[in-house]
Amino acid sequence: MATVGFFDGVHVGHRHLIEQVKEEARRRELPSVVITFPVHPREVLQSDYRPLLLNEFEEKVSLLASTGIDYCINLPFTEALSRLSAEEFMRRVLKQTLQVDTLFVGYDHRFGRDREEGYEQYARHGQVMGMKVVLATRFPLDEERNVSSSLIRSLLQSGNIQDANRLLSYRYTLSGTIVPGNRVGRTIGFPTANIQLRELNKVVPAKGVYAVRVQLKGDEVFPGMLYIGTRPTFNQESVISVEVNLFNFDGDLYGQSLSVEFVDFVRGEVKFNSKEELVARLHRDKEEVMKMVSDCLPASLL
Repeated sequence: MATVGFFDGVHVGHRHLIEQVKEEARRRELPSVVITFPVHPREVLQSDYRPLLLNEFEEKVSLLASTGIDYCINLPFTEALSRLSAEEFMRRVLKQTLQVDTLFVGYDHRFGRDREEGYEQYARHGQVMGMKVVLATRFPLDEERNVSSSLIRSLLQSGNIQDANRLLSYRYTLSGTIVPGNRVGRTIGFPTANIQLRELNKVVPAKGVYAVRVQLKGDEVFPGMLYIGTRPTFNQESVISVEVNLFNFDGDLYGQSLSVEFVDFVRGEVKFNSKEELVARLHRDKEEVMKMVSDCLPASLL
């Protein structure tokens, strides 16, 4: 009992599909399986393509495991695989190699060379080779829209963290390593840790200030205020930096790994007229952030 796809984000729509696979698998006493790919198929087909991702590969695998699926198969996407028609993929890979009994197909999912066929063709191919093909029900966002990875990317890029998190069913996360910065934050009482992202293709939310939950190595968790932008008050840089000010933390972070969970958007990027004006606004921002993170941190950290 299986379904196949890239599953970027493992969002509520994906989880709705996986629940249908699990339910049918339980009914028929078969294992439930998700078949996915370590890299985006278009990266293989177009060498210069750089996808905007909601998940790192390891993060996606962990999220798929959290759905309670029995098995997750990571299928390398190769040029040879891309040349297979839908019928060939179903017969050679799904039926003969992986012995799939029943295939659940997402309401808008297409596979095979040039993605030229759809559910009706898949069902006919399955009937010939002895594989049941089921069209999964969709997870509607509203009457006009469906949940999709592209919609969530758009929400993040516009700073709409709450809606993005709601559709993901978890807080959007960026992970990376702390690297030296220009140390401007120390001079104004808000030292920040500059984050070098682990996955350069991950979606970076809109420029601005965010309330975040920061996890260091181990189980250490801190509230924090994250900034994404070009520091317009101090310079005219064009490179976007991602830096976080940890509350209630005193120590050296250089070289450490951390993960930042986005709780909410505070405000957009602003060029202030003076350092004093910026500092005053940062103090107000911190108060706002503490209100936003109060529901997702232990009382001892507030």
